[in-house]
Amino acid sequence: MRTERPSRTARKVALNIVTLGTKRGMEEVLPPGIVDATVKLLVESGAVSRRAVRFSCSRVAVGIYLAFDWMMPGQFEAFAHRKAFCERQVKKGIAAGARQVLMLGAGYDTLGWRLAPELAGVNFFEIDHPATARLKAKGIEAMGSPANLHFIAEDLGERHLVDVLHANPTWELAAPTVIVVEGLLMYLPPETVETLFEQCAAVSGAGSRVAFTYVGTRANGRPDAGPWTWLVLWLLKVSGEPWLWSMQPEELGLFLKKTTWTIAHDEMDSLDRCGVEFFGVVTK
Repeated sequence: MRTERPSRTARKVALNIVTLGTKRGMEEVLPPGIVDATVKLLVESGAVSRRAVRFSCSRVAVGIYLAFDWMMPGQFEAFAHRKAFCERQVKKGIAAGARQVLMLGAGYDTLGWRLAPELAGVNFFEIDHPATARLKAKGIEAMGSPANLHFIAEDLGERHLVDVLHANPTWELAAPTVIVVEGLLMYLPPETVETLFEQCAAVSGAGSRVAFTYVGTRANGRPDAGPWTWLVLWLLKVSGEPWLWSMQPEELGLFLKKTTWTIAHDEMDSLDRCGVEFFGVVTK
């Protein structure tokens, strides 16, 4: 992934959320306040122009997304379900006693900004590569940043998560924690994914959970992006943000056996897949 510029994927996902706010029926899926907060963040940060946001709010934009949904069937609406899934897991974790929330590769997600003011006893942390993190922090500052929302600009490909959080005086290594890894794992090398789960365990206490999304694997060993996988993977590669990791759900248990995490089937929602992505929850 190119780190010298803000993530195009993060911007695309944010604009997708804005457009979904215009689609009939999505108000029942999207977390409350997410669309307005996303619009405000994109404009205040300068990540997207006001004109681009206005277009994304139009029925025309909805039509364009639907017209291209053949490429990755169901993925347009999947972003709404993905956001809702992650937010439910954060709230479940906090209700169970979690004192901190960590979002890895947060992009322009607004969960922390929306929830932090009403949960003063919980610290929210976001880690993203510097180019995206700095731009987002600028927008959040303009919107009014809660005291318990913390931004960390780090490239986890260059510095280990354990080292990053060990250096942060606010982070509690033994505290029950909710870690969100949304739409990130497919962009990481396989060895990095395994290490990431191990490090998430090392920086969190008993009772913690990780909510994550991932893509499956085709028979040829490549990530499964739907019926037009070859085209999607090529477009991702030429854009500089290729998919590198994937796994079938039935293989996840064996993969996690090397870590201290256990798949929490009882914590999962009835929806465990939407579009081309699977949803997962692990606990310890």
